[in-house]
Amino acid sequence: MSAYEQLKKDIISLSSANAAELALNPDARRVFGEFKQMLNNGSIRAAEKTGGAWIVNAWVKEGILVGMRLGKLTAGSVHPEGEIGCFSFIDKDTWPLKTITPDHNVRIVPGGSSVRDGSYLAPSVVMMPPAYVNVGAYVDAGTMIDSHALVGSCAQIGRNVHLSAGVQVGGVLEPVGAVPVIIEDDVMVGGNCGIYEGTIVQERAVIGTGVILNGSTPVYDLVNGTIHRRSADASLIIPSGAVVIAGSRALKGAFAAEHGLSLYTPVIVKYRDEKTDSATALEQALR
Repeated sequence: MSAYEQLKKDIISLSSANAAELALNPDARRVFGEFKQMLNNGSIRAAEKTGGAWIVNAWVKEGILVGMRLGKLTAGSVHPEGEIGCFSFIDKDTWPLKTITPDHNVRIVPGGSSVRDGSYLAPSVVMMPPAYVNVGAYVDAGTMIDSHALVGSCAQIGRNVHLSAGVQVGGVLEPVGAVPVIIEDDVMVGGNCGIYEGTIVQERAVIGTGVILNGSTPVYDLVNGTIHRRSADASLIIPSGAVVIAGSRALKGAFAAEHGLSLYTPVIVKYRDEKTDSATALEQALR
């Protein structure tokens, strides 16, 4: 049995134990330590693309929850040289801040950003302050996480993605079988966007400023005359290269007509072309 399969088996075994049982298990901390190390170096992920489709690794989410039950509340702090009480927090001792050194080749600009242990930031990722990356998240190379942006638990962010200021990428830790939010390679997400409930944004899409994507909001494709929705067994998927902006649609009924009411909806107005590429080109000097 490979080390990967053995770890998976051990985590599944621990996942049925409650906090008291885990505290009495002499192997629980060791197994969890191996699990967290693999999360931190990106060798295991909450979801992976296999054969063109995203597959949820439910056992990885189970492992994160094992850490929650195994951990004990403890006070933590960061004390830069010459300063006292600069930054403090209280959290489970199993999920402290992630240790990042210059060897990781990740830029975290000063100003209040935090990265939680059990997340992966690839070389050349940049974080602008303040920003937050939660447990189980995977952020691939060349991606920029701008100011006031959140990468939620288990979110999967591809290569060369730009999450602009104020972007909220929702976390999906429970239920463990649910697809997390996935943003594929070369996606541009404009300021103050929210992407939630396991939405999948395929490669090279552009999400315009202020767009909200979630499971309850249909996306109208003006180019192809179709409507993209989440179904009972599939995520909301924004197609590759789609350019999505915030729009509205008229509400039915006499009262709505009388008051000119409309409902917010995302709209695909075009697909990427040379003009879009030039407007969204990333500046490599920043990475």
